[in-house]
Amino acid sequence: MPSCKRRAKLFTGLLLAAVTCLGSVAAEGFGDDWRQFRGPNCSGISRSEVSLPTKFSFEDKVLWSHEVGDGIASAVIADGRCYCTGLLGDTETEGIFVVYCFDATTGTEHWRREFTTGDLPRITRPNSHASSTPATDGERVYVYFSTLGLMVLDCKTGQDVWKEPIEQPQYLLGWGAASSPVLVNDMVVFAQDDDLNPFIAAWEAKSGSLQWRTERPDMLGGYAAPVLCTANGRTDIVLAGSGKMKGYDPSDGKELWTCNSLLRTVMTTPVVAGDRIFITIQSYGDTDRHLKPALLEWKDTNQDGKLSREEVPRVFWKKFDKGDANKDDLLVDQEIDAAFQSPNNMVGGGNIIQSIRGGGMGDVTKTHLDWNLDSRAPSNLSSPLVVDGRLFLVKKGGLSSCFDAEDGKTLWKLKRIRNLGDYYASPVYGDGKIYVTGENGFVVVLENGSKLKRLAKNDMGESILATPSIADGKLFFRTRNRLIVVGEES
Repeated sequence: MPSCKRRAKLFTGLLLAAVTCLGSVAAEGFGDDWRQFRGPNCSGISRSEVSLPTKFSFEDKVLWSHEVGDGIASAVIADGRCYCTGLLGDTETEGIFVVYCFDATTGTEHWRREFTTGDLPRITRPNSHASSTPATDGERVYVYFSTLGLMVLDCKTGQDVWKEPIEQPQYLLGWGAASSPVLVNDMVVFAQDDDLNPFIAAWEAKSGSLQWRTERPDMLGGYAAPVLCTANGRTDIVLAGSGKMKGYDPSDGKELWTCNSLLRTVMTTPVVAGDRIFITIQSYGDTDRHLKPALLEWKDTNQDGKLSREEVPRVFWKKFDKGDANKDDLLVDQEIDAAFQSPNNMVGGGNIIQSIRGGGMGDVTKTHLDWNLDSRAPSNLSSPLVVDGRLFLVKKGGLSSCFDAEDGKTLWKLKRIRNLGDYYASPVYGDGKIYVTGENGFVVVLENGSKLKRLAKNDMGESILATPSIADGKLFFRTRNRLIVVGEES
């Protein structure tokens, strides 16, 4: 067991991280708000002392609810207002994208904005076109939709403040968009790791003026959100992607450091505690499985073990030509990886749990990777939760695991929370409890502790892929078609 002194140091770091996140991520203090994906610094943690319900359902302890259309994005809450999105009409080819503003206490609709989407690109279910979680600073709400770009609306009126067209993401396997904007000081930051032109960029929140844009050419498609890490007196924007965790200077977007220890496909978002960055990844296949097997499985329509030009989307033909070494209009064996994966980042699959120290410069792979577990515990979609010195995970089948955040020691591993099914939503914490939401619509409530203790299992009546939000003693559940808010009646 770690010494008391080491545990005290980690706990102090966690408190400092919470203070840093509250002061750095948004323009104003968070209070009891939940202003972006997974709340303060994408951590999934509410530090409010207001009681949250343990037992509830789609009928019990519901304070208000609304039909909001198809979607899997979380709600965000600031200054007593709740913002969420949905897609109405034909959700496959063209529809109406809606941004809602509700009173967070009563559910009264303050305003809504409707936008015609235009032709919708192909996506892979269960993804939704309404998949990007908004962000808000209490003055403006920042909303992304793949065919419309980044739209910024006034929180009081819903009227346009500014818009930024962003090139639609392109995914070789047709996953579809799901990236979410986050707030950093007086900027809105958006990262789009796709298979064509991955980048991270920042705009001035008030005016929409582009502050910087940094290309990420060695990345493949992924969905990690940017987070902040303060170490050695410096705060970096940290972004996980194919094979690499990178730190960027918030002032100009320059890359400061890289830890080359990750895997091929990164769909989870890291969490920060103190000066530590924790990442968990399940990337299908072993360390030698690069992109080629997946492309042959999904794109090789005649199953001849080769990729022809016609089997690849037109937008990728330039990359196709780069990999076609003998110019026979076919990609075979290593040509497939050479076409679509960076030669400096030929990373494969696997399962990892890592703790990486922030604050470095240059290649920090050998100096700042604190510990690394090769474990079957991670999910490919559900991000980790780090609270009170423990790292908690849940994955498909309702299998939970928990590790000591200081040294990676196992507290429990792959124990069932008695809710079979898939897990797309990430766990969140509030009022001494961990809320674990399954795709089947059941929410398991666990006691926050070093041993697995289940407190309740609650039926929300409909499939849930969105991560819950917490604010003002209320839990906000975005089901596939509804927004349901539960809390104690008092």
